Amino acid sequence: MMSESRETSFIHHWLKKHHSFWLVLYAAMTAFCLYTCVYGLRKAFSVASFDALQFLGVSYKVWLVTFQVSGYALSKFLGIRIISELKSASRFQSTLLLSAIAWLSWLFFALIPAPYNIVFLFTNGLPLGLIWGILFSYLEGRRFTEVLGAGLSASFIFSSGFARSVGSSLIQDVGVAENWMPFVAGSLFMVPLIPFAWMLDQVPPPSRQDEKLRTRRKPMKLQDRIRFLTMFGPAIILFVACYVLLTCFRDFRDNFFVELLRDMRQVASPQLFSSTEIPITILVLVGISSIMTIRGNFKALMVIHWVIITGLLITGLSTFAFQMHLLTPIQWISLIGLGLYMSYVPFNSVFFERMLAAFRYPGTVGFIMYFADSLGYLGSVGVLFLKEFVHTQIGWLSFFMEGSYLLSITGVLLMVGSMIYFKYKHRSYRRSSDDTYYKPKIALRSGI
Repeated sequence: MMSESRETSFIHHWLKKHHSFWLVLYAAMTAFCLYTCVYGLRKAFSVASFDALQFLGVSYKVWLVTFQVSGYALSKFLGIRIISELKSASRFQSTLLLSAIAWLSWLFFALIPAPYNIVFLFTNGLPLGLIWGILFSYLEGRRFTEVLGAGLSASFIFSSGFARSVGSSLIQDVGVAENWMPFVAGSLFMVPLIPFAWMLDQVPPPSRQDEKLRTRRKPMKLQDRIRFLTMFGPAIILFVACYVLLTCFRDFRDNFFVELLRDMRQVASPQLFSSTEIPITILVLVGISSIMTIRGNFKALMVIHWVIITGLLITGLSTFAFQMHLLTPIQWISLIGLGLYMSYVPFNSVFFERMLAAFRYPGTVGFIMYFADSLGYLGSVGVLFLKEFVHTQIGWLSFFMEGSYLLSITGVLLMVGSMIYFKYKHRSYRRSSDDTYYKPKIALRSGI
């Protein structure tokens, strides 16, 4: 029924008939606004410190973050199958249902006393983890996916700061209690979320020209997923390991931004959260979108590797400069964010898109993205337990700085290895006659 309403809507027909510029502008802005609302349902609570509360000797906030990230991580494992087999007709209803569950979880969190309300962080994170894959399925497989994916991915840079600004303002300026703030903030985000979800559902599917340039995107069954993992196994191990590190420390920065500022004796004002993230959003958006100008898919894949490596180097070098007193705390925390997002956003927008296109592999970005995300957020939970139960004497700031060096050095090595593998893989493969994917060259003399 929803598919029929979309097919007969004025917006859907108008987007199909008019120049691709308007389709790109419409889809990018709608996806950006929609995911900003979704992110508000997840991240607004992170500005609350809950300093007076502990449970079983562990900070109450650490329990909250752990339960939310655990739900988010589980959703990524579930999404490996759900998103890769998702049918387009159910995307709009699924987005609304999942968002509503996350929003109502904050209501129960406010109504039920601590520590029993911790469980509702799990029910908040679980549905939200599936929404990114649903939204990206509207955008992938197009010749302008770099712009669309960058717009969607940049939204969680901007919205991370924006959600924290809204939450902080509700506490400091309006006087909303910490336990009620996430629900009130979520209510503000739910109002525009519904029309934005409907608007994105009007985007027409990729055209034949899109499929020719980027390969046709189709649901991946179990045998398709196994075949994909077998075909690109070594590279997947390398870049997924890098992505896991990025996810851990990006999520740590997001969730404990207030604690990091406090350790640096900085005031966590509502304006600060947005002012540090907006410049990062613009820089990353422009940088990732510019990859669209590279027509060769394999060349673009190599450029994306270099972008990720550059971001990793910025992360480590900026921490070193901060320790040498060459940067102020705000300059350092901003550069850390720039480096993290320069490396993190390509995985969420263009890396897998260009990888599939470079090897003419029919499938969906959602599968490999959720495979990487599932391990990434599982690692994020591990980092929290490492901080609370192993490195108990290390402060938030020291722990984060040590982690930035680990991320920078290890991440660069992993991505260099990934580049070497893909160059070898690309040379040893030729395009098959049906132009669907690369097959290995037959070497009769070697008996292969």
